[in-house]
Amino acid sequence: MRYRTGWAAALLLLGLPAAAAAPPAPQSVSASYNVLRNGEHVAVMHETFEASESSYRIVSETRAVGLLTLFAPHPFRVTSSGRLTGAGLTPQHYESKRSDDDPRRVRAEFDWEEAQLKVMRSGRNEILPLPPGTQDQLSIMYQFMYLAPDRPQVLQVSRTNGRRLEQHRYTVRTGIEIETALGTMTTVHLVRQHQPEESGVEIWLAPQHRYLPIRMLVLEDDGSRFEQVITKLEIKP
Repeated sequence: MRYRTGWAAALLLLGLPAAAAAPPAPQSVSASYNVLRNGEHVAVMHETFEASESSYRIVSETRAVGLLTLFAPHPFRVTSSGRLTGAGLTPQHYESKRSDDDPRRVRAEFDWEEAQLKVMRSGRNEILPLPPGTQDQLSIMYQFMYLAPDRPQVLQVSRTNGRRLEQHRYTVRTGIEIETALGTMTTVHLVRQHQPEESGVEIWLAPQHRYLPIRMLVLEDDGSRFEQVITKLEIKP
C-alpha cells in the first residue's frame, strides 16, 4: 500500500492565483479516520496537529484492525514538524516508520537556505533540489487551512514522501456535496491528473472545517481501492 498514512499525501499549492482569504488556522486539530481497502475496514487512523506562534507539529498513527493486526501489530507512525509563517507550513523534518529499527523507515530534511531536500531511506542518503513551497505528504493536508483553494481550476503540486520528490497536477471542483459520519458537507473536490500506470488520487476538503480533508480515495494501478474517511474531528481555535 504505497499511500499509507497521509495519502494524506497529495499536494502542494504553487503559484496559486489570488483567492479569498482562508480563516486563521487553529492552534490544534484532532482527527480520526477509517481506512478501507476495496470496501473492507482494515485500519483506523488518528492525527493531531499542534501549532504555536512560530512552529507546528503533526503526528499521524495508523493501526490495523481485525486479522491484519496479526501481520501489522505495530502502528505506522508519520511525523512532520517545521516553522509556521504567514504563508502557512514550512516543513523542516519528516519521518515515517513502524519502529526505530524498521528497515522501511524514511526521513526527509528540508534545507530552505540551500534549497536542498535530503531524503534518507534504506540506509542511503540523497540530495535533491528543493522547489519553493514544497510540502511533505503529511503537512500538505494541513496547509490547506492557510489557503482557500476555491478558485483555481488546476493546481500544480510538489511534495515528498521521504523517498522522492514528485510534481502533481489536480483539477478542482467546488460545491460537491458528500455524506460523512459528521453529516452532509459541501466540499472542494481535487482529482489528480495521472497516467494509466500511475495511482489515481481524489481528495475532498471541507471549507466549513478549515479546508481539512474529510475523505480521500486512492486507486492503485493494480486496481486496488483505498479510502480514508472522517469519523471524528475536533478543532480548537
